[in-house]
Amino acid sequence: MYTREQLTVYPYFSEYLSKRRISDVLDPLTGLVSRVHMQEFIQSLIDSKTPFTYGMVDLDNFKYINDTYGHHVGDIILSEFSDALSGYVGDRGIVGRFGGDEFLLVNVKDLDYASKKLFCKGMYSNFAVMRRTYKAEEYELFMTGTTGLSTFPYDTADLKKLFSNVDKTLYRGKTKGRNCYIIYVEEKHKDIEIRSLKKASLYEIFQHMAECFDSSPMIREKLNAICSSLERDIFITDLFVMGKKKYFFSVRDGRVLGESTDVGRLVDKTIFTTNKVEEIKDEAPEFYTVLKNNELETAMVSEIRTGPFFFGYIMFAEPHNLRIWQDSEKAVMFSLGRMIAGFLVGSSQDLD
Repeated sequence: MYTREQLTVYPYFSEYLSKRRISDVLDPLTGLVSRVHMQEFIQSLIDSKTPFTYGMVDLDNFKYINDTYGHHVGDIILSEFSDALSGYVGDRGIVGRFGGDEFLLVNVKDLDYASKKLFCKGMYSNFAVMRRTYKAEEYELFMTGTTGLSTFPYDTADLKKLFSNVDKTLYRGKTKGRNCYIIYVEEKHKDIEIRSLKKASLYEIFQHMAECFDSSPMIREKLNAICSSLERDIFITDLFVMGKKKYFFSVRDGRVLGESTDVGRLVDKTIFTTNKVEEIKDEAPEFYTVLKNNELETAMVSEIRTGPFFFGYIMFAEPHNLRIWQDSEKAVMFSLGRMIAGFLVGSSQDLD
């Protein structure tokens, strides 16, 4: 919880707290600055032409914690996370609660790109704030978050545009699979429309997959069309398939990733996901080597199977990205594996 001494180093809070109690500016659950006062603080920095980096942090899949363990546990996690985040930011700025599992931060010291990257890297490394296990009663819950940042006045001198920049980077982080930070860079992000970053609905995804599957009588052409569709609909970078020859190959460009005869140890008639490849090193060393050699940091694999008929494996895998696979994406993967298998049962074609 913030103290009067910590806040009054900034003129806005010094003036406000000269007449009010500190509890008037704090969120009662987390002890961070409330949304209204964070927004007024930001406006005061702009009015005084004080440079600062503005960020928004969104905890990943937090609804699952409330739904599974109860809101009481969720509240404890929010409080523990708030302490970690405000402690990490320290005298570089102020942290506030936007609402729910979303947080605001103002950093008045890290303003250039290199400094912002070091700030974020520290936040996501060594269990400082993100990618860390938090304890709540008898539960130990691993938490990740997605962060977007933009800097006044270097990115923009307009408050509305500053908020828009952060929204764009935050949504961009979510489309990359969450569990990451995105720093606003004008050349990369200025033309982004948040509407275009939103993933298609499940109905649209399945409709597009069906249309792609019907587009050609040949399995390779079907897969190429589906790969393009999924790149657009759920923002995967490639689709990988393994058939009888026991190696994964890229649908997009045909390159062979490498042989993996042990991936079945992980999948075993269900969907396997990871964004910590080191955890599979002992159980599936060949598959681990395939991922490492191709700099793939996160993967989701499913069987291509229908009933007793088994044809191989299908995989989404991302380079340099600790993507967290969502249940909707697992549904797409499972259905695609069944769809391919159903076609191959009545066909003389194979995946290789």
